[in-house]
Amino acid sequence: MQALIQPEQLVIADSPKLQLRHAPAWVDPATATLWLEQLQHEVPWKQESIQLYGKRHPLPRLTCWMADPGCGYRYSGLDNVVEPWSPTAQRIREQLNKLSGWPFNSLLLNLYRDGRDAMGFHADDEPELDPTAPIASVSLGINRTFRFKPKKGHQGSDFDLELGHGALLLMDPPTQLHWLHGLPKRLRVSQCRLNLTFRVVQQA
Repeated sequence: MQALIQPEQLVIADSPKLQLRHAPAWVDPATATLWLEQLQHEVPWKQESIQLYGKRHPLPRLTCWMADPGCGYRYSGLDNVVEPWSPTAQRIREQLNKLSGWPFNSLLLNLYRDGRDAMGFHADDEPELDPTAPIASVSLGINRTFRFKPKKGHQGSDFDLELGHGALLLMDPPTQLHWLHGLPKRLRVSQCRLNLTFRVVQQA
């Protein structure tokens, strides 16, 4: 595996509170493909539903929450069931812990089966998350556009970043306090994308 010691810094001149470090080829294509195949089989994928205007709506993606014991996580009204670390997810976590210096204790996996699956704008700012820790995002599979826009009342210009097979993106504080991010639909895309976002949950 080829891994960068330190991802390059993306400097957004007009957006000082958008702190991103992007390594477009954090791992080589062969390793990324192996991880993608292994995780598709190892992970107990599920399609969650959320309550909206009195109706249940299935999320447009498959998800799984892996974490250490006691690291629960709630978002969009969902109390995620804690699954044990799969062998591949654990190996990736160990590498990111060493790279970043942070003890990531939880992982949200999102499987976008094709371009119809997407993620609306949101910020990873739930009270369970350590606000001083980065969020490490690993992308596997087809390239997709990751979009940023400032929260209401905050300054900055919308910003798009193409995330490809084997890319690593570190979103450092205070990004989540000032910015929203999302993954728009791409109806012409027929291949899957798997995203792993490693987090630090504050345990009670």
